[in-house]
Amino acid sequence: MDPLRQLRYFIAVAEELHFGRAAERLGIAQPPLSQRIRKLEADLGARLFDRDSRRVALTEAGQILLAESRDLLARWERTTALVGKAHRGEIDALRVGVPPELAGRVLAAVLTAFESRDIRVDLQELSTAEQVRLLADRQLDAGLLQHPVDMIGLETGPAVDTPLGVVLPRDSPLAMCSSLTLADLAGHGLVIFPRAAAPGLYDATLRTCWDHGFRPTSVQHARNPEFVLGMVLSGRGVAFDQGMVAQKEPRVVWRPLPEGTLSWRLSLAWPAAAPHPRVRELAELVANVVQGDGASRPAPVQEVPQRPWNVVYGRP
Repeated sequence: MDPLRQLRYFIAVAEELHFGRAAERLGIAQPPLSQRIRKLEADLGARLFDRDSRRVALTEAGQILLAESRDLLARWERTTALVGKAHRGEIDALRVGVPPELAGRVLAAVLTAFESRDIRVDLQELSTAEQVRLLADRQLDAGLLQHPVDMIGLETGPAVDTPLGVVLPRDSPLAMCSSLTLADLAGHGLVIFPRAAAPGLYDATLRTCWDHGFRPTSVQHARNPEFVLGMVLSGRGVAFDQGMVAQKEPRVVWRPLPEGTLSWRLSLAWPAAAPHPRVRELAELVANVVQGDGASRPAPVQEVPQRPWNVVYGRP
């Protein structure tokens, strides 16, 4: 007998806890249903129901099979739907989450690359924590996650590491240095994304700061690049970035940290069970675009230019 049909019969009995009602729901007679449940128990080598003349109850083995059966049938239905759509040329757009911190030029390059491969993509700006939840609920096909992150139930493509540097006001004494260490930042506050956005990365970043002699005097939270700049300019703290935020504002500078000090690791992740048929291709493409764009390499150190704002803000 078809194993999936056996599971459907089992689920009906497990949900009704009554063979007569389950048989009526399935549109079959009760004796054949009882026989099929007994055969399933024999095949599995486990009793699934405790039953007598008055009641039917799931055993512990039956409870486990019920949870697993629902998941297996959901995966099978998704798989058959995707196969049918692929055969008819109706594959849905890939629903992909990306972190808000991803640079606009990288997003544009990714979308252009998708179009060149004839891959339709629905990009959604979401934090790593939001992406993990939506991937588990199958409301996303893939997500560009910031590590470290819980990867249970997910597969990942190639990872890309982005070295980080420090964003600080141009009139800060530290701006005179061509590079900085974390210990140089002692006595400053820190502007960082909220912990809820990417708990693993948040904790790892603060742990690295402490281990290298930087214990922020305060921690301010900001996600939007403009808000980050405002907090840095107002003296609330320094920020960590790959160099793109500082390019938006002449009154701040970016200085690199020693190699290997701090980095952001990104990789595309997707559900391990019944993934979208083109998601692995997408993962390779995203990694190539991000690396080729230069976002995975440190930005050049900003020299102090001779421009009008140097006079306004007292710089030579």
